[in-house]
Amino acid sequence: MRANVLVINCGSSSVKYELIDIEQEQVLASGLADRIGVATEVQASISYERPGEAPYTVSGEFPSHQAAVSKILELLTDKERGVIAGVQEIAVVGHRVVHGGDEFTGAVLITPEVMRAVERWADLAPLHNPPNLQGIRACAELIPGVPAVAVFDTAFHASMPREAYLYAIPREWVERFALRRYGFHGTSHHYVYLRAEEYLRGRGVEAASARVITCHLGNGCSMAAVRAGAVLDTSMGFTPLEGLVMGTRSGDVDPAIVGYLNERLGISAEEVVTALNKKSGLLGLSGSSSDMRDLLTRRAQGDQRAREAIAVYCYRIKKYIGAYAVALGGVEALVFTAGVGEHSADIREQVCEGLGVIGLWLDQEANRACKGFADIATAESRGRILVIPTNEELMIARQALQVARDAAQGRETAA
Repeated sequence: MRANVLVINCGSSSVKYELIDIEQEQVLASGLADRIGVATEVQASISYERPGEAPYTVSGEFPSHQAAVSKILELLTDKERGVIAGVQEIAVVGHRVVHGGDEFTGAVLITPEVMRAVERWADLAPLHNPPNLQGIRACAELIPGVPAVAVFDTAFHASMPREAYLYAIPREWVERFALRRYGFHGTSHHYVYLRAEEYLRGRGVEAASARVITCHLGNGCSMAAVRAGAVLDTSMGFTPLEGLVMGTRSGDVDPAIVGYLNERLGISAEEVVTALNKKSGLLGLSGSSSDMRDLLTRRAQGDQRAREAIAVYCYRIKKYIGAYAVALGGVEALVFTAGVGEHSADIREQVCEGLGVIGLWLDQEANRACKGFADIATAESRGRILVIPTNEELMIARQALQVARDAAQGRETAA
């Protein structure tokens, strides 16, 4: 089977894509289609980039995801700028799908039944699953005959034990509405766990003993406690609102706040939840920005609200690290990844302050100097502190090709 995998990640008005030679684990081309179907003064555009070259941008009218995907395929096969001769060189399309509910514990070949399931779970991810489906349908129309695989954000967390994912609410609600902790950012947590496990093996830690806490810190933030490749707990819950303080999301709050504000402000529960998702977190606490870079600058200038927002953000992470260290029975590695986790030495330093109590000691100089994959723990630290750049697209591509190959082998065996 050919080894070029097209990875598609559809948002409500965007398509992020990468074409990867999975045998070499090399990106052939990548880019982003933006403002799809949005009526604004700024035209929709598609960026296209080959490694080592300046990005190329196409502007125009892209009224639908199918129109955008069609142009992406045109760019990939262009005689001058393209990287493949034709779509027949694409072995499989890997689609990121945010919510798979409790039906999917791994990547699956997309069938009509799978598409119906993704649609069913759209109630729990209304901003994500519908555009994910649009991308699936667009590729099915434009690249007929090429297998497509769904890789779910929720799947890696499916190994959580019941005591970790059950909410202490009436059983009839749980069973009727599938109310439970699902967890998100699973592809990212899975990827960095595997990188951490590989590194730990080189230091004599057996895979079956690896206890790792992964911190995905971007605009959305989540953590996972992973032992021997199985997730024991994760911070996001029924939706991506629960858990850590994020760019605009509150993270953990007393649920009674919803009813209280509903009564005191005379606004609906939906409006309160919208505010908790879009007007809270770092933005709500600081009153100025949801971007950590802005807040660090403002803190240096003496902005007390920015200082407080960062303090709450870091304290919440530290509290989860402590809880997960106990749940795991110890920590071989603490991993920082995603935009803030990979690039902010200040945040890593503030989070790691005091973690010596669980055997984690930060090397200040290594933390400041690190670029890319790095071990930033002191030599004496019992556990390692790692910075690992995430690569969700590569993880999706690996899983997609494996599922497609397994399906092809199954057909050959059956024949």
